Amino acid sequence: MDERQDVRRAEGPGRRTLLGFGVATIVVPLGAMAQVVRRPSQPSPTDALADPPICRVAGEVEAIAPGSTPRKLTITWNTSAVCNVGVAVADAQGFFAKRNLEVEKINFAGATDQLLELLASGKADAGVGMALGWMKPLEQGFDVKLTAAIHGGCIRLITNRASGITSVAGLKGRVIGVTSMAGPDKNFMSILAVKQGIDPVKDIEWRAYPADLLGVALQKREIHAFSGADPIVSILRDRDQLVEVTNNLSGEFAHRTCCVLGIKGKLVREERPVAAAVTAALMDAQDWVAKNPDEAAAIFAGFTKVASAGQMAPMLRSHTHHHHPVGSDLKKEIALYAQELRQASVFKPSTDPARFAERVCADVLAT
Repeated sequence: MDERQDVRRAEGPGRRTLLGFGVATIVVPLGAMAQVVRRPSQPSPTDALADPPICRVAGEVEAIAPGSTPRKLTITWNTSAVCNVGVAVADAQGFFAKRNLEVEKINFAGATDQLLELLASGKADAGVGMALGWMKPLEQGFDVKLTAAIHGGCIRLITNRASGITSVAGLKGRVIGVTSMAGPDKNFMSILAVKQGIDPVKDIEWRAYPADLLGVALQKREIHAFSGADPIVSILRDRDQLVEVTNNLSGEFAHRTCCVLGIKGKLVREERPVAAAVTAALMDAQDWVAKNPDEAAAIFAGFTKVASAGQMAPMLRSHTHHHHPVGSDLKKEIALYAQELRQASVFKPSTDPARFAERVCADVLAT
């Protein structure tokens, strides 16, 4: 089943909604894409993932939804975010059907907390999104369980040569454009700032813009740089011949996840085989995307108006769709993000990273 719906927040646009504004002016032909204090018992983020985990292969997991007919469920996704390509691929390539699932895709473009509320309240069964956008609402107690990472990559920091910014250290005292004041790109840049001894609250001025206007704001010198997610930021970078300062696959983040699969807590507790089936199907799809980026881009292009298949394929090749840890490996990455968000004053000082990861993650594929 593929009954797509648009769900938008009545109060105003969320982070993903902004990606849909003015996209007709963004899709243009392009050539090749351009490229703290801690307790001694806690590992540093650098050390903890110095030896990246070997991810479980979904194809080897016997995870089939029980029943003589396919189990129907709903998945929220966003057709403006190329990160969500796995949902389209899982449907088109039969990975959902292989796991005895019949999936209805709900195109959600609202704010992250509203998306998680849909899952927690049972109005949707599962959803995909960016970990750094989900973690603050999860800290506040939404009954949603993270069952797998989806991929790494897709957040970028962009500037022009006139700014003189060549590294994250150059953000001190500057004005940075973001897509949302609570967005994952802002959270990630705040983490990087802290690692450079910069206070992201006091030393950086943040300004929110619709995603497609970030390039305009940079040209008008209202901001010195901007961050955001693919496909918009890569398109702006190449169209306007801008400079990519860093991304979330640089340095110690080379083996870190970006996007995750969340499933409503009740489904995980009461229908674990179904939760396992949808998790395995998405992991199968991500492996397929990693091996077939051009075909995956063509599939996703049938759902989005933001970018063409030719634009998205290089982005998919730059992401790590083969990286989808589960279980203890996923908990390790989530705990590291929680530790870093606490240092960046996004999480409460009282939040324990390990306990947070234990609470929000569920290994539904464990035998």
